[in-house]
Amino acid sequence: MRIYLSLLLGCLSFAALAAPAEQDSAALKAQLQDYYFNAAREGNVAMLDTFIEAGYSLDTRDPKGYTALMLAAYHGEGEVVDKLLAAGADACARDQRGNTALMGAIFKGEVQIARRLMATRCNPDQRNDAGQTAAMYAGLFKRAEMLEALKARGADLNTEDPLGNSAARLASGEIRTAAPR
Repeated sequence: MRIYLSLLLGCLSFAALAAPAEQDSAALKAQLQDYYFNAAREGNVAMLDTFIEAGYSLDTRDPKGYTALMLAAYHGEGEVVDKLLAAGADACARDQRGNTALMGAIFKGEVQIARRLMATRCNPDQRNDAGQTAAMYAGLFKRAEMLEALKARGADLNTEDPLGNSAARLASGEIRTAAPR
């Protein structure tokens, strides 16, 4: 598989030089992206190494805006998360809804991965498009350990989303479903 992937990467580079082969190039690019994202989801470090060695763009996005780091964090692939972070993947990247890899790890209860992501340069109060923070995810899903770790990292547990929910309020079980008047 690694040899096949190396050949595909080489063909993509060659196909980019050949103007009449635009459709073939697009098909190869799509196939490479599928391999890349599947490697992240499935924890295939050997295949991921091939992409990294070939200089593949680590922050390539799928149609939903997910990066390989987001997929690996969500699917509990800690070794892949470590590899991508070490290779320079953007831990602060946001998907189409503004969610980050950290938010995905907290949602799924991936404590060790969330801790690795919290150690990056990302703002612990980074918000998604709904105005929610990673701490709000931790509060909502009763991830007390993550809530404390985020607080220690500098997260503001009293920051509110547009509905008036804060991480502290969500952790207590009080959830607002309408904006306060």
